Amino acid sequence: MSDEPERHRQDNRSPALHFEMVRRKPAASLAGIVTDICGYRETCPGHFRIVEYASLTVPLVISFAEAFAIGLGHSPGDNDRYASFAAGLYAGPVMIESFGGACCVQVNFTPLGARQFFGLPMSELRDRMVGLDDALGFDGIALRDRLGEASHWNARFDIAEGFITSRLVEANALSPEIAWAYRAVIASGGRTRISTLAGEIGWSRKHLAARFTDAIGIGPKTLSRIVRFNRALSQSKRQDHDWADIAADCGYADQAHLVREFRQLAGETPTGLATSM
Repeated sequence: MSDEPERHRQDNRSPALHFEMVRRKPAASLAGIVTDICGYRETCPGHFRIVEYASLTVPLVISFAEAFAIGLGHSPGDNDRYASFAAGLYAGPVMIESFGGACCVQVNFTPLGARQFFGLPMSELRDRMVGLDDALGFDGIALRDRLGEASHWNARFDIAEGFITSRLVEANALSPEIAWAYRAVIASGGRTRISTLAGEIGWSRKHLAARFTDAIGIGPKTLSRIVRFNRALSQSKRQDHDWADIAADCGYADQAHLVREFRQLAGETPTGLATSM
């Protein structure tokens, strides 16, 4: 499963006409910490809307132009404007609107890497956006200035990678037990029982859930839901997909269960989502 968030862009023009996006895979030294670094710039006026579905990406957005309007599970309002920020995991759809003047660098962290980079319990970022100065202090403000002054995307990506590397502290890494449990959920496609994970570690289920939520930002049960959802979403892109078969293969009790999860994690039914993609 990819950590890159699924997204649906809504506008009535070809995307190539109104924005540019450049991606870089991180250096090998950042493998498992960062999935990719993106440069995004809008090139003409307009009102654009993206819906991102529940994912395992922890983004750091550094903006040097107009702010985005962002709503967690709802269309953003006048008070939902964010420029440079970090965001934790959210088990639902995220609505993002921009207005033709956005320009930013986005670093996409894995949940394991985010804890080591930010150096704080990821429960503090869960279900919210936190301003760059609150997330990274004066170092974050200096980073934004350096990125804004750089003349091209590759220079910005080099600056971002160097900054990330300089802030990684091994002592901030997740405990071996939490890291193992996280990887076990991913490897199982979200089908491993939480009680089984807890038993393997030698903890109670309640203790595992509390420690996991504090470190990752969501509990192992919610992580499993997001993993199953993204696996089902990936399978739905096949031309010959059958929703009942997908539900069974991805560990849902039945097709109705799959439909409920899609509504909660993507804001749409499976068929509605497949039509819009």
